[in-house]
This record gives sequence, C-alpha cells and structure tokens, in this order.
Amino acid sequence: MTDKIHIVCPACASVNGVPHDKDCSVAKCGKCKSELFPKSPVLCDSRNFLNYINRSHLPVVVDFWAPWCGPCKMMGPQFEQASLLMKGKVHFVKLDTEQSPDIGSMFNIRSIPTMALFKKGTEIARTSGAMQSAYINRWIEDNINKI
Repeated sequence: MTDKIHIVCPACASVNGVPHDKDCSVAKCGKCKSELFPKSPVLCDSRNFLNYINRSHLPVVVDFWAPWCGPCKMMGPQFEQASLLMKGKVHFVKLDTEQSPDIGSMFNIRSIPTMALFKKGTEIARTSGAMQSAYINRWIEDNINKI
C-alpha cells in the first residue's frame, strides 16, 4: 500500500500525493494551488477524462449527460449537492456525451443521465435515470463497499 493517496487536480491535471492522515477535502494542488475537491463537480471531456478516472486512487462517480436532456438538467443540482456531502471521499465528474461522443461510445452509454462509479479506471457500478441527492449518495455508498 502506498503512503499517499493519488488525487488528480481538476485544474491542471497534475497527480498529487496526499498523505493518508490529511483531510483530502481541503487539500490543494502542489503545482497550481487549486482545490483538489472544488465546490462543483469537475467538467471533463475527451482530453482529460481517462486521466482523471485512471490516475486517482479515490473513487470517481461520473454523470454522463447532455445539455438537451430534461432529466439530466433536473439531476444536475442533485448531483452537485451529493458532491458536497461526499467531498474528499469521492470525486464527482460530469461528462457531456454530446461534446465527447467518443467517451460515451467507449463506455457504451446508451441512455442519459447515466452514472458510473470507477475505481482506478475500472467501472464498479452503473445506474441510469435521474436521482435525488440522497439516492445518489446511497447508491455510491452501497457500491463503494464492493470496491
């Protein structure tokens, strides 16, 4: 086991080693000084998505969505609220499948919104449909235990 938790910076994509005994929710990037866990989910695209899910030691939950999708718009604020409740424990990422169809195709996204939970690049769980923040957090907690 490594003595540090690897966390990808959402601003500059640097991988940061955060000691296990440090509160990750307040950690800042050693390179650019940005928060490693911003107040809103990280917006990813084809350029940074794989780096983000593959290089972080913490679980990453991804909201695959599109701007024209009504249920996606309804779930957006709920996903953001869920991210605040789990700040420092799980990364929350949004990927617009309209702008990054290659990633949507790579992960066989057939309906949106779809959430997927990743650990070190491996998909652990998936669910589709809009959810309230409490259900999002419960789904994550239930599936993190499988990791």
